[in-house]
Amino acid sequence: MLIDSHCHLDRLGLEPFENSFDNLMEQIFKADISNLLCVSIDLESYPAMLKLVQDYPQIAISVGVHPNDRDRREPQPEELVELASHPRNCAIGETGLDYFRSEGDLDWQRDRFRRHIQAARSCGKPLIIHTRAAREDTIAVMKEEEARDAGGVMHCFTENWDMARQALDLGFYISFSGIITFKSAADLREVVRKVPQDRILIETDAPYLAPVPHRGKPNIPQYVAHVADCVADLNGASREKVEQMTAENYFRLFGGSAP
Repeated sequence: MLIDSHCHLDRLGLEPFENSFDNLMEQIFKADISNLLCVSIDLESYPAMLKLVQDYPQIAISVGVHPNDRDRREPQPEELVELASHPRNCAIGETGLDYFRSEGDLDWQRDRFRRHIQAARSCGKPLIIHTRAAREDTIAVMKEEEARDAGGVMHCFTENWDMARQALDLGFYISFSGIITFKSAADLREVVRKVPQDRILIETDAPYLAPVPHRGKPNIPQYVAHVADCVADLNGASREKVEQMTAENYFRLFGGSAP
């Protein structure tokens, strides 16, 4: 039983599936994927995302505004809490800091991140944190806003062991994507080996970051199997063991239970 703990189903191209979301989901389930978390990146598309997945109880959702785009409508903690009250919602995010594509005064990113943490603490739901080229500030804001009280996951983790350790110390999980299969990701694979098995999640971040051997193509949730295989190889574990432990970790963090 595989779980894709972070994907963007509303952004997948449906042309290979006869332009049918139902056909896509049929193929996903045939690939032995039991559950998915469809992650929000802005409030404008949130209603459509919710409508898209409403017929599939296996798909949980989150609500949040990605750190990259300054032109998105800024959420207030109260609004995030209200939207997160939907029974299918299991998390706040994705949120965080991304300095890789942003320049100048980035107080707006940090303020947005703080509001998400405040919302998560208020409603008691975990955070989905995106961080890129912002290691020190990400951890600093998490500590200042007491993100430990909400908990959550560092999604699509690409940073070093020191940052992973600090996030683990704050009670967070670490989620790995297809990036760990890239030839250039040797250092990141060392991080995979060090993260405790009861804190690892796997994801695709589909439609982005397709793993080897599909790199350069649109990503789909079925490819989470390649991430599971890589984690298994790095830990000297069986594929079945990785599936079991990551499923247990997913439900422990986000709630719910295995089908």
